[in-house]
Amino acid sequence: MSVTNKKNKYTALIGIGSNIDPEKNIRLAIRRLSQEVDILSCSRVWQNPAVGSTGPDYLNAALLVESEMGCHELKHDILLPLESNLNRVRTSNKNADRTIDLDILLFDENCLDEEMWTQPHVSIPCAEIIPHLKNPKTKESLQAAAERLFPGEGFFLREDIDLCSLYQGP
Repeated sequence: MSVTNKKNKYTALIGIGSNIDPEKNIRLAIRRLSQEVDILSCSRVWQNPAVGSTGPDYLNAALLVESEMGCHELKHDILLPLESNLNRVRTSNKNADRTIDLDILLFDENCLDEEMWTQPHVSIPCAEIIPHLKNPKTKESLQAAAERLFPGEGFFLREDIDLCSLYQGP
């Protein structure tokens, strides 16, 4: 799948996660995000233990979106206000529990977050959407990275949650 700019539209791969009332907050975030951008595709939902803390498990997914907004505008005018609206509290602890986390991982063909290649809670949902994306440094595909990083125990697919029904996809 190509994720290139066409007709003044940009594509972005957005990571979405939560460990405070995660089912509710992820659904709300997707519904609200779908009012601002076109959601082209979504991954399934994965549950995993908190990384770097002893908090509750996280639910994580990824969305491929299209918008006329540039990267800065998407982040500052849409994602950060949406996080704030869903009561995201930012602290100095980057691993703190959160109601919602929305990160631009890929903007057009530019990788903005190296965790896509190093963290299973990011790589696995993203690989469902763009498995053939290549790491510009190692040339490893995202699918290969996801398979390499899959931790096994404690990390599992939540087949009971369907996010794709929350927006009018193509």
